[in-house]
Amino acid sequence: MAVHDYALDWQGWLTIAVVLWTLVMLAVSRIGPDMILAAAMTVLLVSGVLKPGEALSGFGNPGVLTVAVLFVTVAGLRETGGIQWIAAFVLGRPGALGRAQFRLIGTSSVLSAFVNNTPIVAMLTPAVQEWSRRAGHAPSKLLLPLDYATILGGMCTLIGTSTNLVVNGLIARQGLAPLGMFDPMWVGLPCVLVGGLYLMTVGRWLLPARRSAVEQVANAREYTLEMIVEEQGPLVGLSVEEAGLRALPQLYLIEIVREGRVVQAIAPQEILRADDRLVFVGIVDSVLDLRRMRGLRPATDQIFKLAVRHNQRCLIEAVVSPVSPCVGRTIRESRFRNRYNGAVIAVSRRGERVHRKLGDIVLQAGDTLLIEAGAQFARHHRYARDFLLVSAVDESTATDHSRAPIALGILAALVIGTTVFDVDTLYGALLAAAAMIATRCVNQGQARRSIDYQLIVIIACSFALGLAIEKTQVAKLVAQLMMLSVSNDPWGTLAVIYVLTVLATELLTNNAAAVLMFPIGVAAARQLGVSELPFVMSVMVGASAGFISPIGYQTHLMVMGPGGYRFSDFFRIGTPLSVLVGLTTIVVAPLAWPFR
Repeated sequence: MAVHDYALDWQGWLTIAVVLWTLVMLAVSRIGPDMILAAAMTVLLVSGVLKPGEALSGFGNPGVLTVAVLFVTVAGLRETGGIQWIAAFVLGRPGALGRAQFRLIGTSSVLSAFVNNTPIVAMLTPAVQEWSRRAGHAPSKLLLPLDYATILGGMCTLIGTSTNLVVNGLIARQGLAPLGMFDPMWVGLPCVLVGGLYLMTVGRWLLPARRSAVEQVANAREYTLEMIVEEQGPLVGLSVEEAGLRALPQLYLIEIVREGRVVQAIAPQEILRADDRLVFVGIVDSVLDLRRMRGLRPATDQIFKLAVRHNQRCLIEAVVSPVSPCVGRTIRESRFRNRYNGAVIAVSRRGERVHRKLGDIVLQAGDTLLIEAGAQFARHHRYARDFLLVSAVDESTATDHSRAPIALGILAALVIGTTVFDVDTLYGALLAAAAMIATRCVNQGQARRSIDYQLIVIIACSFALGLAIEKTQVAKLVAQLMMLSVSNDPWGTLAVIYVLTVLATELLTNNAAAVLMFPIGVAAARQLGVSELPFVMSVMVGASAGFISPIGYQTHLMVMGPGGYRFSDFFRIGTPLSVLVGLTTIVVAPLAWPFR
């Protein structure tokens, strides 16, 4: 068949121009990718290339809706600390860096096979930071392996990554049989093994040793904070070092008050006892880590008297004004909780520690208070005369550990339902999200905020580009040109499809690359007269294998700041990994699904 059999009209050339413009803008522009893709969709719609129903079809795609609903399920796991429970159970207390990386790669790969990998990185990153601090390792040695491992693990199941769900939706549109829950594992598992081996050998030596931006802050405010070791908590009987209280960045355990006597110059081997009062000084970010630690609670009993549900509380920083009625009084004497419905859990004075017990601190004008209260505290007192400045601490909502078993049970039910009982993935995700809300693992506000609407717009609008290149015959033309370049060789064509998909992922987004390359891969297979499935899997894996550039995958950007990574780190470590995963896919996919 000659190339001119698919001569393009003006709509085809316009589609090519829009796609190229989109790729260039996403690579060099600072405009958000959702805005760029929405603009591209608008051009295709207004020009008549696509009808309204076609241009907006992505917003009703089951794969896109499943991605949105899964964010609510993951929010339930985050708000209850369920992910931390899993990490603590599987990871334990790592010692040597190699063993820590091995356990982290294994755990994150398994988790991401069943929970969407994009939001799971957001949940595991703080846990990994805390874990790495306790182990005494630079977080940069662990966060990039976490990032890459979740991408690799997400290739193994249908719900492991949004790309798999999107491709499965495209498969149904082409009239092909949808993939089963574990069908991607035939290619995904070998990629995990090869990629994991690389990360544990060559990759680990390429990882930089850097601190995050937070850890490099030199003049952050230091708070004085008192915590109680809970009587039935997991820390009783552990040494200070075993409990992870020695390695927290910019947080220091200065004394232990035990049965009326003060223990100072605390040795790492000091054993913690029930009801020990631990006195810390440190920056607010480390205070957040301490507050999330199971087995510790703030020493003030005022937090138990707040008229706010535990899972609706957050931390507030407030600066005491000179006219505040609290000035010149201790926190207890000022009746702070009764007056403001908030409990002071730490105090900073002129950015320095206060060398007194929390209850005995006489407040002065300019003192910064760290307050546990409801979110409405900031709204009610932002312009009050009692405070000069009121600011909510980001991501400081209290974790309700008591509901973690419920959240984990819901996740287990989702996995079992979609695998054993063949429940539709969208239906299962909807039921799981509803269960998370009904059991109060996540409230309505948290559920709404958990959805990454920008990601949903990116995926949905990219459907319009994919549909346009298919409708205007651009896909068939590109497929035919590719076949001419590889002399109708299915292996060569498969390799070209994979490389083009990876390049599109690095410049575009993983989901947009999948939607763009899917029709090209299917068209190439049909032109060759071979099975479409090896090409489908090549697109599915290639769209997820964006390891080389930080803009190639959303999770790269999520770990870039906390790990202190640079663009060169991704290129140096990700390029060999991308090559290994590509070779594995090209070899294994035709073995699992023969060309003929």
